[in-house]
Amino acid sequence: STLQLWLTFAPVADKTAAYFHVSLEMVNWLSIVYLLISIPFGLVATWVLDSVGLRCAVILSAWLNMTGSIIRMFSVLKFLSLGSQSYWYLFIGQCLCALAQPLIIFSPTKLAALWFPDHQRATANMIASMSNPLGILIANVLSPALVPEGKHIPLMLGVYAIPAVTACALATVGIHEKVPPTPPSASATNSTSQPFLTGLKMLLRNKPYIILAVCFGGGIGMFTCFSALLEQILCEKGYSNEFAGLNGALFTVCGLLGAFLLGLYVDRTRKFIESTKICFCLSALASIVFAVVSSPLH
Repeated sequence: STLQLWLTFAPVADKTAAYFHVSLEMVNWLSIVYLLISIPFGLVATWVLDSVGLRCAVILSAWLNMTGSIIRMFSVLKFLSLGSQSYWYLFIGQCLCALAQPLIIFSPTKLAALWFPDHQRATANMIASMSNPLGILIANVLSPALVPEGKHIPLMLGVYAIPAVTACALATVGIHEKVPPTPPSASATNSTSQPFLTGLKMLLRNKPYIILAVCFGGGIGMFTCFSALLEQILCEKGYSNEFAGLNGALFTVCGLLGAFLLGLYVDRTRKFIESTKICFCLSALASIVFAVVSSPLH
């Protein structure tokens, strides 16, 4: 649900800009604000997961997500007569949803560590993490389908609010424990994790971690760029919103398939480093090919 709300407008950026009488740059900020907020709030989300617990983090995320999705709907309610202020209600709603994103994105590793034995953690983390690109997939397919014309923007916002409200209700009522009654492994029972600030300082001094963080950040940046701007890149060359959304969906589907197969592979072989290097090389090659093919010379 969080990732759906993030990229709600990216596949229909041109129609959103026309409906709210704003520029494409302002529409892009509805996606970019997620990344901007996740930098400082990511540290807060990590502290919440470590200190307060998984249950509180998930419930807080669900409530932020639901509140943001409802505030977004205020921007299209005619009886409020917001006029030029309607975009800012949309933006504020996106900001609240953006606060929820780090809590959800950082949860899979904590979930795998607390609720699964050692030999199942990579697979559990992979399956939980796959829900994030699944939300992106749905947004890329659903937004162009719901908005053939700009006047259907209110319908789209209403449809996207439904899973956010549902998820909030399920999280609030259905999650009762922050840890399982019986620990799945010895490592889950005896946690060796450092206090938050101590662990953060140790990570900043860890050279392999810094290298991995930079590489992973580059991969996330590339994925985010394609997800948020693919419609504008392709539509400028004459393609439709539906075609751009289909490409975004295929981009995500291939990632889901690769993540699933790779998760099973590394769980059995433990070849994390080799797999990571190969994946980054393939990503770099694919980016170069896309840049060459989409250049003005072609």
